[in-house]
Amino acid sequence: MRLTGSAQRVTIFVGENDTWHHRPVYTEIVHRAHKAGLAGASVFRGIEGFGASSLIHTTRLLSMSEDLPVAIVIVDSHDLIRAFLPQLDELVAEGLVILDDCEVIRYIGRAKEKR
Repeated sequence: MRLTGSAQRVTIFVGENDTWHHRPVYTEIVHRAHKAGLAGASVFRGIEGFGASSLIHTTRLLSMSEDLPVAIVIVDSHDLIRAFLPQLDELVAEGLVILDDCEVIRYIGRAKEKR
């Protein structure tokens, strides 16, 4: 798969402990993005942060290290990202979804291995 030029990036911020039917929300988002044929999705675990609750979550010793922030980043064409947004409405009960335009300079997937 090749993707270059004008694109859209959606970034979703949720808590590490957020679940959808007993499964982490970030896992459900990644699997749905894959099923939707999006170019790719990456999950990044934060080491410290706070959100609407104003509670600071951190990995530092002697601090609360539960429910750390997680960011899921997906980049693809405007049409495919827009078509995927209703799924995020369903999955993200608490969190933040950011949509912005971007430019893909280089994205080339690996050739599939023969089995």
